[in-house]
Amino acid sequence: MKKIDYRKNFKIVKNIDWKLVTIVLVIFLIGILILSSATHANITKNYTQIYKQLLAFLLGVGIIMLMMLFDYDSVGKYYKELYIFSIVMLLIVWIPGLGDRQFGAISWIRIGKFNLQTSEIVKMTFILSYAKIVEKHKDSMNNLRVLFKLVVYAMPIIGLLLAQPDLGTAIVFVCIIFFMLYVVGLDKKIIRNTLISILLLTPLMYMFMAPHQRVRIVNFFNPELSSNYQVLQSMIAIGSGGIFGKGLYMGSQNQENFLPVRDSDFIFAVLGEEFGLVGMLIVIILFMLLITRLLMIAKKSKNVYGTLIVSGITGMFVYQIIQNIGMTVGLMPVTGVTLPFVSYGGSSILTSMANIGIVLNVYLRRRRIY
Repeated sequence: MKKIDYRKNFKIVKNIDWKLVTIVLVIFLIGILILSSATHANITKNYTQIYKQLLAFLLGVGIIMLMMLFDYDSVGKYYKELYIFSIVMLLIVWIPGLGDRQFGAISWIRIGKFNLQTSEIVKMTFILSYAKIVEKHKDSMNNLRVLFKLVVYAMPIIGLLLAQPDLGTAIVFVCIIFFMLYVVGLDKKIIRNTLISILLLTPLMYMFMAPHQRVRIVNFFNPELSSNYQVLQSMIAIGSGGIFGKGLYMGSQNQENFLPVRDSDFIFAVLGEEFGLVGMLIVIILFMLLITRLLMIAKKSKNVYGTLIVSGITGMFVYQIIQNIGMTVGLMPVTGVTLPFVSYGGSSILTSMANIGIVLNVYLRRRRIY
């Protein structure tokens, strides 16, 4: 029988970033508390969604533990395979009988009683693949031919997301790409010109948007419209919460079903109504600590590949946090972007945990421990 190397295992456990683990755990536990109110489990005694969320989190913990067993560098060797896998995962939603349309987009596949949003998995595989491509061209990043190649590499992924159509997730991928390119020294003039071009092309992009996406844009610029019901109810809920909130399970907008999609897209409004400004600030501070920790790990990585991976994951979380919170208070157009570790959704929780597992892997191997 092979003898267990306890010293090696102790070194691995000791070198895990427990600060990051603690931050994620606290955010998740707050999310479970808010979800119990958003699902009215206190009234119906139906804890199905709570159990599913907890199960997804525990499965995520298992995924993180598995990820500790390999060096992330070894995965980078298969960046082409990961890229092909990403495209396949975005294509299978179009298979009749498998793809499932929700909220105006064919982004899901139905497996028995379970739904899986394939783009959530692709976030992780694309980051691992794209980071390797960027690393290979890090020394010629501002060469227009190289930059064009990097853009072309990402276009099939972005194009397939827009075809679903899932503009919100497509923007997430754009943020992932931007964070990676910025980290390796993309010229600020190129960034400025790109942003100006996007702004000028916005009217043209509007023409090609799906009808439900156009409505969201119109509602954003005209918040008083009755079709902007979701955001209006969200703002009422947050405003009525005041400084300290109405108390857990005491939010009228939530408990009386005025607040739509309160278990996922607008769960932050439930937090604002029941825990007030104080509760919202606590969660925002926790997210700031999360992002700060991710940036620190990116900086301490043993190589550029690790830095790019964590930077991409950071970009993903930054956009999702800003977008989700922003839309609940009317500062951003409504999209189907969830609040990491808080919103209900097995796909979202699992992939968020898997991405944290990758970050922990990078941190664990910042130096040789065995």
